[in-house]
Amino acid sequence: MKLFRLVPVAAATDTNWDLAPNQGEVVVRARSSGDARVVAAEAELDYLEIDALPGDGNSTTSSSAFRNEKLYTVVDETGPAYPVEGSREVVAGNVRVDNIRPTEL
Repeated sequence: MKLFRLVPVAAATDTNWDLAPNQGEVVVRARSSGDARVVAAEAELDYLEIDALPGDGNSTTSSSAFRNEKLYTVVDETGPAYPVEGSREVVAGNVRVDNIRPTEL
C-alpha cells in the first residue's frame, strides 16, 4: 500500500463544485492513485446506504468529486506522519456525508 493526498485543484467558483461538495484535502492509503480516488469516494455517503432514490443498484460512488480530475488531483504522500501499513482507508481529513443533495427543498 501507498499513501496519497487528494487535493482540490478547481477554483471555488468552478461550476463542477455544483455537482459535488469540496471535501478539502484528504489522505488515503491505497494501491494506486486511481485506487486512492475510489477509496476516498467510498468514504462518502452513497444512495445505497440510505432510503433514497436511486437505490436499486445505482451507486453514487462514480459521481464523487474525488473521481473528477478537474476537481481533485492525486499526489504521493511522502510524509512519515501516517503509517503505510494497514487497510485501504482514509487516514486523514474529513469526508463529509452530506454529499447527496436533494433536488427539491
